[in-house]
Amino acid sequence: MTGICSYGGYVPRYRMNRGTVVEAIAWFNMAIMAHMQGEKAVANFDEDAITMAVAAGIDALKGVDRSTIDAVYFASSTMPYKERLNSGIVIPALNVADQVRAADFSGGLKAGTTALLSAFEGVASGMLNNVLVTSADCRLGKPATNQEMIFGDAAAAFVVGDKDVIAEFKGSYSVTYDFCDHIRLNDSNTDRQWEERWIRSEGYSKFIPEAINGLLKKFKLKIEDFVKVIYPCHLRGGRKDINKALNITPEIEQSNLQEEIGDSGTSHALVMLAQALEDAKPGDKLLVASFGSGVDALYFEVTENIKQKKGSIGISGHLAKKESLDSYVKFAVWRDHLSPDVGLRNEVPDFTSFSVLWRRRKEILGLWGSKCTECGAPQWPPQRICANPECSATDTMEPYPFADKTGRIISYTGDMFGPSLDPPSLACRMEFEGGGKNMFDIADCKIEDLSAGKAMEMTFRVRYSDKTRNIIGYYWKATPLQEVS
Repeated sequence: MTGICSYGGYVPRYRMNRGTVVEAIAWFNMAIMAHMQGEKAVANFDEDAITMAVAAGIDALKGVDRSTIDAVYFASSTMPYKERLNSGIVIPALNVADQVRAADFSGGLKAGTTALLSAFEGVASGMLNNVLVTSADCRLGKPATNQEMIFGDAAAAFVVGDKDVIAEFKGSYSVTYDFCDHIRLNDSNTDRQWEERWIRSEGYSKFIPEAINGLLKKFKLKIEDFVKVIYPCHLRGGRKDINKALNITPEIEQSNLQEEIGDSGTSHALVMLAQALEDAKPGDKLLVASFGSGVDALYFEVTENIKQKKGSIGISGHLAKKESLDSYVKFAVWRDHLSPDVGLRNEVPDFTSFSVLWRRRKEILGLWGSKCTECGAPQWPPQRICANPECSATDTMEPYPFADKTGRIISYTGDMFGPSLDPPSLACRMEFEGGGKNMFDIADCKIEDLSAGKAMEMTFRVRYSDKTRNIIGYYWKATPLQEVS
């Protein structure tokens, strides 16, 4: 039996009411008011597709032995690097072994389901045991466009295998068309969209029914056999057309999360699937369809193992951990639509040499420290001589991961002159539970949220973006620990 063994998700902490966008810039294009309902998820200035994919992957890997993962697939249309394996950055951040297969899936918005299908085929062939598939997008629309209103940032991840399967993969049906609804060249950061009514009538309303009907015919099923039908389409008129054509009732239509997140591109169908699995019961049949240069339609049946799935925050958990972003100007700065002067400190070259990164990649990307085998004291940063004054043993260290450890603030500060796009720049000295101390930047909070002794967890973020050299560097930051029931 091949299928999904675990799932996880990630939605950035910040949400911006679409009315905030309308209030700020609808004077330029009144048409965007048609999309002003709800809010959109907004990645922080130090988040991108890679950091969100890592966050979703961490969620999916809870309770999973990471040594059993032998492939990592990453799907996105907004990968930071064009000639550097993006999944190669995800792997050490997730503390997965180097001796794995890795691949980036991109090009069209159905790349997320294509990566998932490739994982199923690899496991079914017997060539792979467990594959982590993660997908994330941070799509950018130009100011005062429908895309800016519609797009939202999110990620999803799944562990695919043939043991302890919680949702068995039963089969799929695909169609592929060079349908140019969204166009973005390699040197463009913002999306260009064709006429919306044409996309609805010639794209969504034709391709999704074609693929779903093809799957139903292939497996001799009816739409009412499914507990949930999952497909991305932000257009209300388009969803009405598709539901009518396929006889999808409100009871089986999975929410497209448009009013809570927005259209998250390659990850969107997978984000919806991850949320559907949160409430799934044994025996439930799930139908998932993606959209973008065609459609992949996938068919799952939930197993008894779903009852054992615990620990993940999931999409719903992250939706509950939200903070309002009430400034369109701040959003514009974060997305590089506006470029304020961040101060002289930012003009000093501050990037990690790639040779240093290679030698210390576990420490930098995986947040590995050391642990003394003589006295058992964890230590950060990695040491040769044990920092425990009662031990002081030399060369008795073994690697020790800190990324999954909780820490507590010893002291903290806010610096209005630091090179941050969300001043003040926050930093703290933190002690990990069990041992190990260091300084870390702080993400996703205000200085008023901090106090000595406050519990913190680690989050993988963009450490710097050197536009002169076109280098993006990653490291770990601390963020307040938030419990989700």
